[in-house]
Amino acid sequence: MTRTVVESKTKTAILGFDEPFCVIGERINPTGRKKLAAELEAGDFSTVEKDAVAQVAAGATVLDINAGVVYNSNPNPNETEPPLMRKIVELVQGLVDVPLCVDSSVPGALEAGLEAAEGRPLLNSVTGEEDRLELVLPLVKKYNVPVVAISNDDTGISEDPNVRFEVARKIVERAADFGIPAHDIVVDPLVMPIGAMATAGQQVFALVRRLREELGVNTTCGASNVSFGLPNRHGINNAFLPMAMGAGMTSAIMNPVALPVGPKKLAEKKAEVEAKGIILPADMDDETFCQLFGLGSTMPRAGKEMEAIRAANLLTNNDPHGGDWIRFNKSPEEAGAAGGRRGGGRRRRA
Repeated sequence: MTRTVVESKTKTAILGFDEPFCVIGERINPTGRKKLAAELEAGDFSTVEKDAVAQVAAGATVLDINAGVVYNSNPNPNETEPPLMRKIVELVQGLVDVPLCVDSSVPGALEAGLEAAEGRPLLNSVTGEEDRLELVLPLVKKYNVPVVAISNDDTGISEDPNVRFEVARKIVERAADFGIPAHDIVVDPLVMPIGAMATAGQQVFALVRRLREELGVNTTCGASNVSFGLPNRHGINNAFLPMAMGAGMTSAIMNPVALPVGPKKLAEKKAEVEAKGIILPADMDDETFCQLFGLGSTMPRAGKEMEAIRAANLLTNNDPHGGDWIRFNKSPEEAGAAGGRRGGGRRRRA
């Protein structure tokens, strides 16, 4: 049975067909996050610290680390990204004990992350492009780490799932030439947006089955890609993840955290409640208000996707005796630990 082992200094995460689904937290990534990018260029790592802790508390078993900031002061990522990657890896592994995934398109940043990471990190990523194979596979062999293999090559990303399968096969075979076993290749078959391609879900489920049965490899994906551009993305993601798990997918790069309710949304809801003539106790705190009116929480907590994953683990017998499901569904008072909280705080009586 295929088992991909990823390790920190003290913890092991295993990707496997008979293992609980591996959640790779994606939040430490400045792509599309202007505020985080500006903070990183300024040497401010406060958001990185918060995101690392929140993702682990929400149930992430591995954290992806991406330092892809294009500095205004120096637009050359080959110079700026390697030291930044090293700094973030060292910082994060000093805060949390889960294994890391070193994620970059810059070879120097990949090696800097590998040098700084304790244990056996996952490397993200290699593709079927010739220059990428020649740059990344030697690093995989040198540091004896598993690698995410993305199913595109020099021709780009094909909409034909058979082509994407053959790219994955090519990467597995080229890795074998370097002495890298198939169990250290985690294939990303590339999930297309369902809004742009109606068969995207069916495609990826069929691809995952083939990758498992014919190549014997573990798989991952950017889970939120499937819902891009559509309303109620969480609803689509919640259905997609258990279906992908049922097809044999063993991990996903995703956000495990339901983001907290912000001051603006909180103020708008309070104004709406007051306009309806509802009188609230003067001592009601914001967290109780959010719980009472279905807003969520004022603190980061496990997202609904994590609920779907845990339920699927239980239904596939990858949650022995239902222990994880029971802990996840305990009230904050019972659970005690942040990772078990769903409401995010102690409730007061209204």
